[in-house]
Amino acid sequence: MIVWLNGTHGAGKTTTSALVQQLIPDSRVFDAEKVGETLMDIKPGLPWTGNFQDWSPWRPLVVETAQRVLDYTGGTLVMPMTVLVEQYWREISTGLAQHAIPVRHFVLHADQETLRGRIERDTVLGPSPFRLKYLEPYAEAARTWLHAEAEVVDTTHLTPDQAAQQIAKAAKS
Repeated sequence: MIVWLNGTHGAGKTTTSALVQQLIPDSRVFDAEKVGETLMDIKPGLPWTGNFQDWSPWRPLVVETAQRVLDYTGGTLVMPMTVLVEQYWREISTGLAQHAIPVRHFVLHADQETLRGRIERDTVLGPSPFRLKYLEPYAEAARTWLHAEAEVVDTTHLTPDQAAQQIAKAAKS
C-alpha cells in the first residue's frame, strides 16, 4: 500500500511522514522528490520547465520506483509529495492502480495565513520565495479537484504527531 501525503509547502508533509512511518508496521518513507533530483542531475540538463514534475519521465519513474520497492520489500510506502496538477496526479494514481497498488491519498491542509507563517519562520530552510509561490496554486487545486480526491487532514491546529496519528489510524482501517 501507499500512503500518499499531499499538500503544499508548510503543510507538514515531511515531518508527518516520518511520524506516520513509525506508526505503521513494515513501512518506509519514499520521497518522490528524490526522483526529480535524479533527473535534475542529468548533464547536460533536461530542458528546464521550472518544476521537475513537468518533465514527462518523472511521473512514470515515480510509479515504477514505488512499484519496484514494494515488490522488493512489501509493506507500506509513506510518500510525502506535493502534486498540484490534476493530470499529473491522474498519471501517477492510474499507474499505481495498473500495478494493483492501493493508495490512501491524504492532503495535509492549513489555511493560507498559517502556511505563509510556517514558511516564513522555517528555521531549517529559511523563508523561501520558491515555497511561497505554491500557495496560490495549492489553493486553486484544493478548490477545483484536490480536496475531492483525497482525505483532507487540516493541520492548522494539529501538531505533526496528532496529524500522523489521524493518518495512521485511517490508513490501518
